[in-house]
Amino acid sequence: MAADTDFSPPFTNLESGYSNDGSEVSVVKDEIIAENSDELKQTLIGKPPRHLSVVRHSISTTTLVPPSELVKDSCTGVTGVNFPSDLISSYVPIFRSGSCAEKGPKHYMEDEHICIDNLPLHLGDIAGFPSSGAFYGVFDGHGGTDAASFVRSNILKFIVENSFFPTCVEKAIKSAYLKADYAFADDSSLDISSGTTALTAFISGRKMIVANAGDCRAVLGKRGKAIEMSKDHKPNYTSERLRIEKLGGAIYDGYLNGQLSVSRALGDWHMKGSKGSACPLSAEPELQETLLTEDDEFLIMGCDGLWDVMSSQCAVTMARKELMIHNDPERCSRELVREALKRNTCDNLTVVVICFSSDPPPRIEIAPSRVRRSISAEGLNLLKGVLEGNL
Repeated sequence: MAADTDFSPPFTNLESGYSNDGSEVSVVKDEIIAENSDELKQTLIGKPPRHLSVVRHSISTTTLVPPSELVKDSCTGVTGVNFPSDLISSYVPIFRSGSCAEKGPKHYMEDEHICIDNLPLHLGDIAGFPSSGAFYGVFDGHGGTDAASFVRSNILKFIVENSFFPTCVEKAIKSAYLKADYAFADDSSLDISSGTTALTAFISGRKMIVANAGDCRAVLGKRGKAIEMSKDHKPNYTSERLRIEKLGGAIYDGYLNGQLSVSRALGDWHMKGSKGSACPLSAEPELQETLLTEDDEFLIMGCDGLWDVMSSQCAVTMARKELMIHNDPERCSRELVREALKRNTCDNLTVVVICFSSDPPPRIEIAPSRVRRSISAEGLNLLKGVLEGNL
């Protein structure tokens, strides 16, 4: 399926972990050095990532960000990395996307998605908005399509109409999610008991803000490494479980109040109280922000039908291989959907792949090994005998 255009007017060893404060850290070392380094073992103390991957490729080295380079965003209060402008000033991302959606083994298709590669053209002249930008979203509906269709049609409008836009896009996005939830409840023509998860990526220049409410997921492909840009909101996850229980909710067999397999969603007003009241089922999104660089090759956005049967790293590895062959994000999204179907996913499938360059991902050179490995003539003969069945 082509990218949705309804809204357009048109390694080395690479290992990742989490620091004590929950932020992801990455360490890249040469394979031979890493095997004998106590420093690497000490660095990776902490909570392991959901999908630990070891990819042996190039010979670059990445170090941890020192505390002195961490700054707090004046708009959101979120702590992040202070990127030196001279390191990224020459980089200008371009946006190409492709999507694929299939109902899979289910009787009905309840997913929706949106792809806008040229956001300035779509929005027209808005003071203060950069000359390049894009917007993407995946909405996994349940209990019917009303909620997913409504949010898809209105979420971007609610963002750009917010008083914080474009000076503080983060606040505008959070407000837009809640406004969409309330506006859906007010529409008497819709079934307000239907619901949807919502995952969006708003890109302004080099700045990408991923917002998520539910269990869709966005994964950034960074020179072959998977960087998760969203957290799945499942009731059993510790932070979500504590929030739910604090607000009087309960979890039965992994379901919120025994009814819903996600802890955040828009709609589902049969499970919510009055507007503005604290509720175990929340429509408030969690945001993650990054500054795109030349190492950021593509973003995969998908509903849980993909992630139920495929790890984040597996998807990035497969997508990168596909893009190196044909450089077509639409075909890449289609291959990811086909692979999920082969793995017997039980859900609808929606995948969006966004590339940040017109070129395919480059081939990563493999460093020659520093260790010379050999086998003696005696050992070779023994191996031959085993293989030939003579021993």
